[in-house]
Amino acid sequence: MADSNITKNALATSLKKLMREKPFEKISVSDICDDCGMNRKSFYYHFKDKYDLVNWIFYVGCIGKLNFSAYERGWDVMYDLCKSFYADREFYSTAFQIDGQNSLREYALETFEPITRYFLQGSKVIGDDEEFFVTFFGDAFLSAIMRWVKEGMNLTPDQLMEKIHKLTLGLAEKVIEDENIN
Repeated sequence: MADSNITKNALATSLKKLMREKPFEKISVSDICDDCGMNRKSFYYHFKDKYDLVNWIFYVGCIGKLNFSAYERGWDVMYDLCKSFYADREFYSTAFQIDGQNSLREYALETFEPITRYFLQGSKVIGDDEEFFVTFFGDAFLSAIMRWVKEGMNLTPDQLMEKIHKLTLGLAEKVIEDENIN
């Protein structure tokens, strides 16, 4: 297992380096392997393609670091995700621009489902519409993150989460206010 992670990390480091030098579309598996002195067989032993490697970097660098039992609030999970993106913003700025099947955007949508489910845990709105709410909130949060990344992460994770939290509370207050009028 340790050797496997050493190999995967070497491939990841090479891909990140190459992504700073040229567009992702122009990077081949051979380029990645040549950069870290491995053969293509080693690459394909661990990854299906270069998209799979990008997704692995995301999983190990962000999702794999989350320990749900350590969080008291769903907001803290979202905050830690933003901190992970921010810490490796050069990589994520490029990675979230990659389009197509198996792209990071597609993979992130899948992986955000359990995170969103945790975030909404105990919420009064869940009930029979749980799947709708999980999908809606997950899509909204990921969209906000991708816009933040695309715009250069000019806000710190603290500032971003403060704005999202403020918006969410403001919307909740408005809905309650409107309901009391009717």
